[in-house]
Amino acid sequence: MADDKQQETERLEVLKRYEILDTPPDGAFDRVTALAARFFQVPISTISLVDEDRIWFKSRFGLNVTETERAPGLCASAIFSDKAYVVKRAIDDPRTLSNPLVAGVLGLRFYAAAPLVTHDGYRLGTMNIIDFHPRDFSDENEAALADFAGLVMDQMEVRLASQKVIGSLSALLKTVPELGIDDIVKVCGWTKRIQIDGAWYSFDEFLSRKIGLPITRATLPDAAND
Repeated sequence: MADDKQQETERLEVLKRYEILDTPPDGAFDRVTALAARFFQVPISTISLVDEDRIWFKSRFGLNVTETERAPGLCASAIFSDKAYVVKRAIDDPRTLSNPLVAGVLGLRFYAAAPLVTHDGYRLGTMNIIDFHPRDFSDENEAALADFAGLVMDQMEVRLASQKVIGSLSALLKTVPELGIDDIVKVCGWTKRIQIDGAWYSFDEFLSRKIGLPITRATLPDAAND
């Protein structure tokens, strides 16, 4: 029991490190849920993050609520699964037949989720699809849902890396007095261009033209194998 509590404490610390809880809607995540709904032909698709006492939806397609309690949540169970967690007939499944989402107004009858797993093995939440009718779900479907979960984690890792770069860059720029920068630096989330004095610069332009550093090209060894 103590080990479980410690693991949960560590998992929550990792989740908070991503600084994604309660953030505004993001087109990159919304496209994933919309695509998943079309791909699997289901009315609801969500990206769910399991917090201490709630399940918060970073993105939701076909669902109005932004969060739900963790206690009755399917996602809270699904994160402990090593592969897709599938409930084909929720009203007959002993895991879910008394769940409020199944027995209540929503009337959930099918649920499938793949865990969102960090590169170091922490489960932060799930990529989910939901239907109001029972349905089959093949091994190929499970593999596809896992791929969608992988896309979500890729985006979360990119987002985290960008935040670290922005934080480091902001600290660095404040040490260059001639730039006159005293506040956080704005970086475009899509193009990664940097705004200085109302103008946008690519990273290379910023280093060479604003800071005066010479630029050369190199290839990260790991990147060459991707």
